[in-house]
Amino acid sequence: MKVFSLFSLALIPTIFAAPADEAQIFFGETDTIRRSGLHHLPVVEGIINNGNEISHQWVEDEKQFIKQHGLTYEMVVHPQFNDYKLRITEPKLCDPTVKQYSGYLDISDDKHFFFRFFESRTSPEDAPLLMWLNGGPGCSSSTGLLLELGPCSISDRGANTTHNPHSWNAHANMIFLDQPINTGYSYSDDGRTINSSPVAGKDVYVFMELFLSRFPEYSTQPFHIAAESYGGTIAPHIANVINTENKKIPVASSGLVKINLASVILGNGITDSHVQMASIPDYLCEGPYPIYDDPNSVQCTALRNKVPTYQRIIKACDDFDSLFTCIPATFYCNYQLYAPVRRSGLNPFDARIQCDLKVALGVNPRRNFKALNDAVILPFFLRGDWMHNTPLLLEEIINDGVRLLVYAGNADMMCNYMGNERWVEQLDTVFLDEFSTAPTEQWVTMHSGKMAGTVRSAGGAGSGAGNVTFVTVYEAGHMVPHDQPEAALDMITRWIRDIPLTLDILDLTMPFEVI
Repeated sequence: MKVFSLFSLALIPTIFAAPADEAQIFFGETDTIRRSGLHHLPVVEGIINNGNEISHQWVEDEKQFIKQHGLTYEMVVHPQFNDYKLRITEPKLCDPTVKQYSGYLDISDDKHFFFRFFESRTSPEDAPLLMWLNGGPGCSSSTGLLLELGPCSISDRGANTTHNPHSWNAHANMIFLDQPINTGYSYSDDGRTINSSPVAGKDVYVFMELFLSRFPEYSTQPFHIAAESYGGTIAPHIANVINTENKKIPVASSGLVKINLASVILGNGITDSHVQMASIPDYLCEGPYPIYDDPNSVQCTALRNKVPTYQRIIKACDDFDSLFTCIPATFYCNYQLYAPVRRSGLNPFDARIQCDLKVALGVNPRRNFKALNDAVILPFFLRGDWMHNTPLLLEEIINDGVRLLVYAGNADMMCNYMGNERWVEQLDTVFLDEFSTAPTEQWVTMHSGKMAGTVRSAGGAGSGAGNVTFVTVYEAGHMVPHDQPEAALDMITRWIRDIPLTLDILDLTMPFEVI
């Protein structure tokens, strides 16, 4: 079965290698580990046979190590999460000027989540912690790392990498996580995957608990979850789990870390399909890059007439949550509402680009390039995971004090800016009335003075970046940090520093070069 994916993934080259080998130096002081409440496995030395895989474990300087696949990792566990282990090593790829970690979160010895970590280029001891997730579901976060906002970018036709001056780790400690399972370098031993965002949320929460317990120096800083595309569905579930678990942690907890969740950041996401799919006719007929010249044409009228049918069947999917109700909604959306996009010959993720890549490359037009893992995306789509009421999770989180930034490139046809702005307008939070009357203001980048887009915001007491903020990014498609790297860095730096995007450069109390 072929499902028309809403979300993109670019080719990840072999330059992005697996974790470093056994000869590298391990990290972490023993006294830090003792203070954190983290525990090592009580194996002194031995050979462990996990199915077809033989692992060698030993203890050195009160730290546990494990050798698997010819690689050596430090391995840590937590007494509150018996089924989870964290394997860590220290690579030198991509940006050797900053501290790096990579490795796996192992779940019950059969599921393994891969991560990369890069310290901030500026004052890492004071910088916030930011996790980046790509979409799909099934798109590796290596896409964001290598093609959008990571410390390095692909060069030499994939044979090398080059320094990225607009990396988001300019002022943030960055985590890139491949999730859900079987995405990117993450894998399951039996090949099984998951089919819902709530399940993904629990796994990421445990990862953060183990990571921050191992590295408490990052636990006191604000934590931001940033996601793109289908991450607009998954990230709110992760934030909801973290927010819920934070409330359960007693004053005298047994080694658990209260994760300092500061904000959720969603870029060109799919978050409220009921509202966003209804915006498709408006974008295709009246947007900045219309497919049809006349918004009152027969084609536009016919497209608008399909919206009520879609909203009825998507409500059935949300109400009854079964294959019998969710599969029809998925297919109706992909093959009815998105039909004009499919026929247009335009790049659905960037309306400015004509899709003639196969011709330009001399590729057989009958051959398809698979850019994401169908085995991951299909179970989510068949269950209708993206059709449920995700904004409901965000409303509680926002009312609890967690900030929300939603941004969208104005050339993306798949998760267009109109639909994203509309669902933000409808969020039933304490900022509902303020946001509904918030003006649309210009956003000019600090470094170059370029008109980058517009912003609407509520909250922030008039001096911050806001509690609920929506940004439209000009001349950008589905992957804003790729299309407008300077503007994206300006936006994220101001957001994590709580500086309004509407603030004029002359009003800044800090040198604008730092952004």
